[in-house]
Amino acid sequence: MAVGITALTSCADAPTQRFNGASPAFDPIAYFEGPTHAWGVLESRDGTPRSRFRADLFGRRDAGALVLTQDFTFEDGRSQQRIWRFHRVGAHRYDATADGVIGVATGYVHGNAFRWEYTLQLKPGNPLTRVRMHHWMYLAGDGTTLINRVTIRKFGLQVGGTTEYFQRGAAVMPSIAAPP
Repeated sequence: MAVGITALTSCADAPTQRFNGASPAFDPIAYFEGPTHAWGVLESRDGTPRSRFRADLFGRRDAGALVLTQDFTFEDGRSQQRIWRFHRVGAHRYDATADGVIGVATGYVHGNAFRWEYTLQLKPGNPLTRVRMHHWMYLAGDGTTLINRVTIRKFGLQVGGTTEYFQRGAAVMPSIAAPP
């Protein structure tokens, strides 16, 4: 049984292994501790931009975990908050839980790349609104900029995506007023 579990873990980790040695090395817990800001675009399945957003994040350590509060603002004025609780569970593996996430989110890091996956419940109580989130995050050479490409799937089919940029630190983010 232990051999089977190890083999499954190795397979899940394999895509990020090609980034071994890429620098700067990315540590998700260290990166997201303190203030971070993000901005991005929600896209349709064919990549057509649908909506812009920004997010203010703040991470703090708590009993061996990182508690990350993520406050989203969308260009139509909607807002949303998600609170993550990250744990490092192996040399390259991270697990997390959050409101709206079904089960445990799992990610693997090697070098400057982080592959992150989880199931998100968009509307509480309605299992038909579950989507699978597949992130690829890449830490840029400056060590403060993170590029995030997300594919969103439902019933195994791609239904959308996001392109997002993160910046560590307390820099003020521009507003995202609706286009004229």
